[in-house]
Amino acid sequence: MHNIIKLIRPHQYLKNGFVWLGIMFAQNRTLTDIVHVGLVFLAFCAAASCVYVFNDIFDVQADRLHPVKRHRPIASGTVSIPTAWWLTGFLALLAFSMATRVGWAAVAFIVLYLLINIAYSLRLKHVVILDVFIISTGFMLRILAGTLGVDIAPSQWLLLTGLMLTLFLGFAKRRAELLMLENSGQANHANIRRVLDDYSPVVLDQLTGITAACTILSYGLYTVSPETVRVHGTQALFYTLPFVIYGMFRYLYLLHHHARGGDTAKDLMTDPHLIITGIGWLAITLTVLKTH
Repeated sequence: MHNIIKLIRPHQYLKNGFVWLGIMFAQNRTLTDIVHVGLVFLAFCAAASCVYVFNDIFDVQADRLHPVKRHRPIASGTVSIPTAWWLTGFLALLAFSMATRVGWAAVAFIVLYLLINIAYSLRLKHVVILDVFIISTGFMLRILAGTLGVDIAPSQWLLLTGLMLTLFLGFAKRRAELLMLENSGQANHANIRRVLDDYSPVVLDQLTGITAACTILSYGLYTVSPETVRVHGTQALFYTLPFVIYGMFRYLYLLHHHARGGDTAKDLMTDPHLIITGIGWLAITLTVLKTH
């Protein structure tokens, strides 16, 4: 059971918090909306675990050459491939059962998420730039499932912020992988992740810098946009911007000075600065939204 839990990676469920963004900033929230978003969150937890297991099955040979991934349950042989296939089917059915309780729109987002990630595992993860856009699409589907999937209209600025943030995290992940392989003495990147041969440190540094700046800019514009001010009746959301800026800068610091960034969820849950920043942003945001 320990190896099964390790295989489905429950610590990664933190990423499914994107599902809650829409309802947190929504003008009118009902108990039914909250329950539906909760079900969508659980559905994405099951779907994400399904994708992790599926990807580990197809990456087993490459993972065995990886300095860190070789310890994963399938690569290390502690979970057999037939068991992994059974678990994949069970998690997919569990995701569908949760989504159907919300509506067909939520089911459609789950199906699209699974199809895109299957394509990613089989082929698209080897296509430079597009691989990160596919990862970002998975996060955007979470936001859309937590908004359109439960009949909540999403803010365009919030969607743009989510897109830029997830692109930043994706490119930072690729940069962290390059740093890890360089530090481990792996000369042939293609043996571990083929697409890494198409990336260079200079390009990834530029892409992370651009997407970090766009994230900060788009979130700042969201907080002061006329639509946001009209919906929430305040411009006070602007005061949450310093938390976003500090969080982005801290993440870049961890990436370049501590070789972090390869596991976003783990970094967010283990770095004290990011934890305090996240709690501070959430507390002030909820206070502003509740007050107004």
